[in-house]
Amino acid sequence: MATTTTTQPQLTGKLVFLASEDIRLAASLLFQAYQDDPVFVSIFKADKEGYAQRLRAAIREELSFFWQSGQQMFGIYDGDTLEGVVCMTRPGANFGPGRFWHWRLKMLLTAGYLSTRQMIEKERLIAEAMPVDNYHMLTFIAVHPRYQQRGLGELLIKAVDTVMQEDPQSAGVAALATRPEYQHFLEQRGYQLVSEVQVDEIKGLLMFHQRNGQKDAI
Repeated sequence: MATTTTTQPQLTGKLVFLASEDIRLAASLLFQAYQDDPVFVSIFKADKEGYAQRLRAAIREELSFFWQSGQQMFGIYDGDTLEGVVCMTRPGANFGPGRFWHWRLKMLLTAGYLSTRQMIEKERLIAEAMPVDNYHMLTFIAVHPRYQQRGLGELLIKAVDTVMQEDPQSAGVAALATRPEYQHFLEQRGYQLVSEVQVDEIKGLLMFHQRNGQKDAI
């Protein structure tokens, strides 16, 4: 019996730290990936006029905050093309309801009061549900639709794991899975369910990938 094999296209992109000049491209890629995300659809009111503008503005502001506060952002570039992005906060570094006041002010001006309040509430609920205090938080991970099924997501998640393992202050990496495919992707890479988090009517699964050598925190 004859069999056929398929191979993924060879990876040619380069994993790099993202800088301020990359924010515009990264925000555009993340908007494409997250515009249908149930949590963002709910928080930024997709059924009301101006949803795309609110979400775009919030993502740009989030990335600007990441850059200004020294959080970790990686991208995969093939030439001048940004193919994938991953963003994570450092352990205990300005994540959660205690963010800098200027971030809140800018979010209020770009996304509106209700959206800003719900974003802060989401982060508060995540922080309360986590079984450890010091951990990285995986906030964004996306591959441009044109470059999916090439192993780029695996490259990005390995970069996250490497950063976490090299930081002695981190107990692991947390992530909020809002779709079954997100949950499946994370479970295949060692993430375990912590709890269910509900923001208004939308539920997400809080997942945690524990640092090697740590006692079981879940």
